[in-house]
Amino acid sequence: MVGSTVRNTTGRPRRSWALGATAAAACAALALAACGSTKDTGGPGGGGEGKVGVVLPLLTSPFWQSYNDYVPKMAKAEDVDALKTVNSNSDPSQQITDINNQLNQGVKGLVVAPLDSAAVSAGLDQAERKGVPVVAVDVAPEKGKVAMVVRADNAAYGRKACDYLGRKVRSGKVVQIMGDLASVNGRDRSKAFRDCVKDEYPGLKVLEIPAKWESDTAASKLDTLLNSHPDIKGIYMQAGGVYLAPTLQTLKSKGMLKKAGEKGHITVVSNDGIPQEFEAIREGRIDATVSQPADAYAKYGMYYIKAAMNGKKFAPGPTDHGSTIVKLPGGNLEDQLPAPLVTKANVDDAELWGNAVR
Repeated sequence: MVGSTVRNTTGRPRRSWALGATAAAACAALALAACGSTKDTGGPGGGGEGKVGVVLPLLTSPFWQSYNDYVPKMAKAEDVDALKTVNSNSDPSQQITDINNQLNQGVKGLVVAPLDSAAVSAGLDQAERKGVPVVAVDVAPEKGKVAMVVRADNAAYGRKACDYLGRKVRSGKVVQIMGDLASVNGRDRSKAFRDCVKDEYPGLKVLEIPAKWESDTAASKLDTLLNSHPDIKGIYMQAGGVYLAPTLQTLKSKGMLKKAGEKGHITVVSNDGIPQEFEAIREGRIDATVSQPADAYAKYGMYYIKAAMNGKKFAPGPTDHGSTIVKLPGGNLEDQLPAPLVTKANVDDAELWGNAVR
């Protein structure tokens, strides 16, 4: 989603921190991102001791509810002393207050899922001044220093949704229900979907609904749009956790909710990989979703904050858990975790986190 499967595509990581000058040279030469630095850099929190604060963006989405449930389990698995999570309730200003409150409690590390890619920099700057490392989860900050961004490739979400709809619909009107464009996730998904349609599926006409991750806004604007365009053939929801229920309810209220295979079925692709989406796929009410890794977000949030507190460093390149670390334009590193497309063909895969929490 801020959106909400690796949905386990991660395999369980084999920890292999390389120590010593020879290992360091090997890491540099091969750009193996999973290899740590060969020495404690003496950076913030060196030694890995102390409490870790965890700041959530919201808890009204099943995706973030699942992430919240995974946090204490993954903290225990990674031997991280995490405090009880703090919910910023979809308020970027409150999130800065929450970060400052955690810092004032003396935490030695922070794992934050930013609401606003730009606004969160105020909290990151405060953490840097106090020498506290931060790992950003799900959303990459536009400014400010973090030890790592743990995130899937959100542009790939938009492209996968576009490709699925393009193959199924071929021509006609499709709706993109967008996220908050103050978030890099909303911007990445929107642009990737729009560009893909333009370049690969010119027979499609994209109608857009800016919904800001708000279910009521999505429902209201979709209802209005359907009044003017009752001939739509496809819908891309950028966050099933907040858009699934209102979208299906709106379609049902207009007599437009037809199951896959029935005449008049509107092809629907989502993002998140929550159990509710999987059930909707099984029942034919939607067709596909991109599974965003709630479990891996929690796991690697803890993994990287512990590494940062111990002064370990990473480099761009492949990891040992099926992902790739890339360097972002602002200089931060991002571990781009896998996020598979889920359809009726693989919806029962036991490796998908959305099936593990049923």
